[in-house]
Amino acid sequence: MSPRLPTYFVSHGGGPWPFMKDHVGAAYDKLEQSLVDIRRQIGVRPKAVLVITSHWEGQEFMVSSGAAPGMIYDYGGFPAHTYQIQYPAPGDPALAARVAQLIAAAGHPVKLDAARGFDHGTFSMLYPIYPDADMPVVQLSIRDDYDPQAHMAIGRALAPLRDEGILIIGSGLSYHNLRAFGPQGRAASHAFDAWLQHTMVDLTPDQRQQALLHWSAAPSARVAHPREDHLVPLMVAAGAAEHEAATSVYHEDDFFGSLAVSSFRFGAAAA
Repeated sequence: MSPRLPTYFVSHGGGPWPFMKDHVGAAYDKLEQSLVDIRRQIGVRPKAVLVITSHWEGQEFMVSSGAAPGMIYDYGGFPAHTYQIQYPAPGDPALAARVAQLIAAAGHPVKLDAARGFDHGTFSMLYPIYPDADMPVVQLSIRDDYDPQAHMAIGRALAPLRDEGILIIGSGLSYHNLRAFGPQGRAASHAFDAWLQHTMVDLTPDQRQQALLHWSAAPSARVAHPREDHLVPLMVAAGAAEHEAATSVYHEDDFFGSLAVSSFRFGAAAA
């Protein structure tokens, strides 16, 4: 029997950052170290990774089911070579079918998508963890109504995968206001991040769930997330470990010189 794996919400950074270090310098060093450390924390090689990506959304949940996913370069204004990146991790059609079955059994419409490729919310954050691209990967979309309760329920439905050797990662960004992605976002990002750290780390799991359901009442919530597409993957990761403690596994107060950003693990690390 596989050990129960923790779940994660990771702040995935901007665009294809791992593939342009000559341009970004040390800006992503702390984030990269935190992602690399996930392998140590889980202590085993998963059978596959399920990524809930903030860069794929629709009216219903969708699951990537292709055996050999392609690439989606869903960014603009980056160096030419970043539009030739390949992250040739295999898909896992059997896992995709299992994910869809669990979601459907929980009463939510869901579709398989055999054509969906890897977006940068998936390949950029997976590259530091599994640089050899040899880990099977399945992507799950978010729903475009961003309903916290529905996304937590999806996480709850997917929880059995943790006992089946599947690593669940919600990929987003704890602060995502691209119009205030610099010094003008300092106050809002720090206020929201302080609330998020307290909610994740200090509250009981039941209190955490209630706080997340009402996240928009948090300090500077709508400045930090004018659209919460980069936050709702957190709801899925938390829902999949709803009775377990959360740990901050990445935090910095000066991301891009001024912003506060964080990532979290739900459940215990390997001994």
